[in-house]
Amino acid sequence: MKSLKVVFLGTPEFAKTSLEAIHQSHHEVVGVVTVADKASGRGQKINQSPVKVYAVENNLPVFQPEKLRNPEFLEELRKLEADVFVVVAFRMMPKVLFEMPKMGTFNLHASLLPDYRGAAPINYAVINGEEKTGATTFFINEKIDEGNILLQEEIPVLGDENAGQLHDRLMEMGSKLVVKTLNGLAENSIIEKPQPEVEHPKNAYKIFKEDTKIDWTKSSREIHQFILGMSPYPAAFTTLKIGEDEKGLKIYDGKFEILNHDHSVGSLEISKSEFKIYTKDGIYYPSELQLEGKKRMNIKDFLNGFRNFDEIKMA
Repeated sequence: MKSLKVVFLGTPEFAKTSLEAIHQSHHEVVGVVTVADKASGRGQKINQSPVKVYAVENNLPVFQPEKLRNPEFLEELRKLEADVFVVVAFRMMPKVLFEMPKMGTFNLHASLLPDYRGAAPINYAVINGEEKTGATTFFINEKIDEGNILLQEEIPVLGDENAGQLHDRLMEMGSKLVVKTLNGLAENSIIEKPQPEVEHPKNAYKIFKEDTKIDWTKSSREIHQFILGMSPYPAAFTTLKIGEDEKGLKIYDGKFEILNHDHSVGSLEISKSEFKIYTKDGIYYPSELQLEGKKRMNIKDFLNGFRNFDEIKMA
């Protein structure tokens, strides 16, 4: 089978797994483009992206341009004479970059396009209670996630699976799909096809802090899916009033019960043995949570941390 010369562009762990799969295949990684190192945390320690760490460990040439239109960077890439660029969890690319290789540039996206275009497809698949999702490889064009589809594969979303668990399964499946796509391009056996025209495709917009607040007026099932879809990152939250203080409370997991009640929606019932939040059609029982300023813990340890439950209310 023909071997392709590949430039890989990506940043997080999700991308690293695809880079590793290409590197272990018969295709040749001639360059790796990733984000610049940056200082973070209390000690302002310099952090390298998972993609860079893997590339350095495996002696792959690394490029970390501040600007993707930088002429010197573009010239360096041209010299590599890559057949194809592969993009996984990177950033918006200028036309001058994605049109450079003769075969084009393809992207791996963690959804069944055209649904869930955007930054958070895995989160929204869980939040919306989808029964299936998948991954798509497609040629990049000037519109976000709208290029011609190369290959697509689906997997079921498992019951009570959170976004982190689904992320890990899609990461493994997606990495195999990337290699399969490279093989198909090398053999000229893939027929690219335009994305289906859908009047109202489901969106996966970037998630901001204000989007992660739990709306207790929704149904128990919707609340449960929302919490799973935000877990473990960025994490769904609500606000507690403890005495005079207001504190954010992240909820990572729990269970719910459907029943009629006469409590006000969003009210709290808390004791040494249980933590109940009333929804419009039942009760939600958090099982893993994190109070602002504390570490993540199970419900038993959380409740053991309080002496006076009367002073805890929903803010």
